[in-house]
Amino acid sequence: MGSEATISGLPPLVEPAGSLTPEEIQRYSRHLIIPEVGMQGQLRLKNARVLVIGAGGLGSPALLYLAAAGVGTLGIVDDDVVEASNLQRQVIHGVYDVGRTKAQSARGSIRELNPAVDVVLHEVRLDASNALEIFAGYDLILDGTDNFATRYLVNDAAALLGKPYVWGSILRFDGQVSVFWDAYGPNYRDLYPEAPPAGSVPSCAEGGVLGVLCAQIGSAMVNEAIKLITGIGRTLLGRVLIFDALAMSWREVRVRKDPDAAPITALADYEGFCGVAPADAGADLDGLTVSAVELAGMLASRQAGDRDFELIDVREPGEHQIVGIPGARLVPKGLILSGEALDELPRDRDLVLHCKSGARSATVLAHLRQEGFDRVKHLDGGILAWIRQVEPDKPVY
Repeated sequence: MGSEATISGLPPLVEPAGSLTPEEIQRYSRHLIIPEVGMQGQLRLKNARVLVIGAGGLGSPALLYLAAAGVGTLGIVDDDVVEASNLQRQVIHGVYDVGRTKAQSARGSIRELNPAVDVVLHEVRLDASNALEIFAGYDLILDGTDNFATRYLVNDAAALLGKPYVWGSILRFDGQVSVFWDAYGPNYRDLYPEAPPAGSVPSCAEGGVLGVLCAQIGSAMVNEAIKLITGIGRTLLGRVLIFDALAMSWREVRVRKDPDAAPITALADYEGFCGVAPADAGADLDGLTVSAVELAGMLASRQAGDRDFELIDVREPGEHQIVGIPGARLVPKGLILSGEALDELPRDRDLVLHCKSGARSATVLAHLRQEGFDRVKHLDGGILAWIRQVEPDKPVY
């Protein structure tokens, strides 16, 4: 263990494997000649089991560099499929992977890069019912998710099992990376004791992300993983690195464990904690949806002067510029949920909301009903359904 490891006080996370094959010695020779890594460090990497949550923007470079580094077992949690819009940043996937599951696509790329790595697929949506069981089989977790509910779930499951995890976050030009390990220092709840208000922070799908930012933050996450596994260097436990790609600058924020925080003793309702409607909340909106075909008829009637309603696009301005439904007015979700734009919405006219897929508009619909709007519906399936059923020549993003 190097001198920095002694300063950090963190032991190597993994015991070394027995030996390297001649092929492995050749492959990892540039690691082996680094004194701080050497044979022992590489043997620890070979024996390590690392779980990566999400084979998307951050998971793509992380999985590739973990595999290249010689991590023996990589687990992938992802239940999504590859879309063309992923290829701008999710470099583990290619054109011919569109339509495949991300987990299977990522496994193929890893095997092409390093066939000695054992890849385990968990093609499920991570939730409180499966997180502990999945995490139990790994030494270290890398969290590359883009929603707060899953981040708190990952934090609590890791804390309950005594495992460290590396966290990364990206949006537009900004990135953050840190290490959380409740047994030795702060956890994610020490950084964010309360979730931000629902809708106040857009996801990458809503707000966009610079593609190369994924590589910059993803590689930093792998750097931390290697240090934790091998017991070298000073990790980011207790520190958050914040990256500004426009200014090309890094700054550091210290995080301390809150001595008054309640201990984590069980998993919780993370959607409720984050103010997000559960997946089956749509049942509460029965009768409050319109189909794309129905909306097309309504717009034709409005054009003819036979119907009066307002179509509200609750997406972000950049999305609205890419593709839109004729006659829609942009009022972003965040402005509605914050109350800033409530006065822009008439209460004495019918409203139809739409977003990309229907999820955001359903959230806004539920919020407006709580605010006393009783003449509001939303487009089932969002603009994606509109493109499929009404205007198939429009671009899908």
